[in-house]
Amino acid sequence: MIAQRRWPVISALGIVQILAWGCSYYLLTVLGPSIAAETGWGLPWIFGSLTAGMLAAGLVAPFAGRTIGRRGGQPVLAVSALLLAAGLVTLSLAPNLPVFGLGWLVIGAGMGSGLYDAAFATLGRLYGADARPAITTLTLWGGFSSTLCWPLSAFLLAHLGWRGTCLTYAALQLGVCLPLILGAVPRAAPRPVTGGGRSDAVSLDAAERPVFLMLAAIVTCTGIATSIFSVHLLTLLQDRGLSLAAAVSLGTLVGPSQVGARLLEVANRSRHHPIWTLTAAVVLMAVGLVLLGSGLPAPGLVLVIYGAGNGLYSIGRGTLPLALFGPDRYAALLGRLAKPSLAAQAVAPSAGAYLIAHAGADATLAALAVLGLIDVALVGALWRVRRRGRLAARVAADEKPLPQGGRG
Repeated sequence: MIAQRRWPVISALGIVQILAWGCSYYLLTVLGPSIAAETGWGLPWIFGSLTAGMLAAGLVAPFAGRTIGRRGGQPVLAVSALLLAAGLVTLSLAPNLPVFGLGWLVIGAGMGSGLYDAAFATLGRLYGADARPAITTLTLWGGFSSTLCWPLSAFLLAHLGWRGTCLTYAALQLGVCLPLILGAVPRAAPRPVTGGGRSDAVSLDAAERPVFLMLAAIVTCTGIATSIFSVHLLTLLQDRGLSLAAAVSLGTLVGPSQVGARLLEVANRSRHHPIWTLTAAVVLMAVGLVLLGSGLPAPGLVLVIYGAGNGLYSIGRGTLPLALFGPDRYAALLGRLAKPSLAAQAVAPSAGAYLIAHAGADATLAALAVLGLIDVALVGALWRVRRRGRLAARVAADEKPLPQGGRG
């Protein structure tokens, strides 16, 4: 039985997630300045390549989700590992900026088919409605990606240079991640498809469509806020009068807060509906952003609150669609949700940099606080839309024609 092999599967996917995030989304945080210094390409252009890669990830994600829904996650995750390795090799050999950008487009395709959404969809495809605990546990693994890969990248950079670091990560994808995916992730039985090549379980009825659109608005808005916050946190803290060392020390509080909140969710053993998890996440993040924008003289506490919300958000985003739409459509719909979210995360850092440069850090923090409050309003609207949909379903059921012979 697949259920008897959950811990090996989750552990394997956890290692894969750590390395996938570390060699893609978190890579340039450490390598970017060294690449710019060695090549002279310019830091904005280097990080712009990451933006292009994330846009590519958004385009790939819906296709990856549909494929996981039909064929299971193992082949999609395996292709992701190959794409990440190919993109990293391209980076290591890039003689100029266009080739460097091409490498990031390939990496972006690997991100769209191999990061959280694809891993969540894989677990949903394997375990169906019982996948929530597995998804929650997987986020614990993913929470250590930057903690482990930033020091690893720095060590490799010091000893091998940025090109050697990219080659090493490519080798880890081929030598560690690919064998784990092929050896530990079970293959899922294929599902039939319609003539258009899409699973016939992807459609939404009139009551579900508003719920899905509201959820898409929430993940998009949250993607904008979290991307700006994570990329520009140190700059925003320094503008508040903190030294770089103090800002870095405070920034390290976010990671443990995320993991702590996820541990509490694991300990809760899925006793509540995941809409409560998403609600708690959005409220905590909004409180943190509002307090930070207000200039509260306790930034450490504010970052702990925000980090706890961010940690819960990853769980809510992964588990709520499963509860709302069921396991059969989960993978495909998760891919759809990833498209606007990844696109928002791609452009948000550049928008944040422009806002900081032209309006200042205070205006940027105020904008983040507004985004947090919008998210709270959207979650409130999701509650209302969901309740109306459930009420309409009950009314429709009550109005079904009675069988011949009366009530009996």
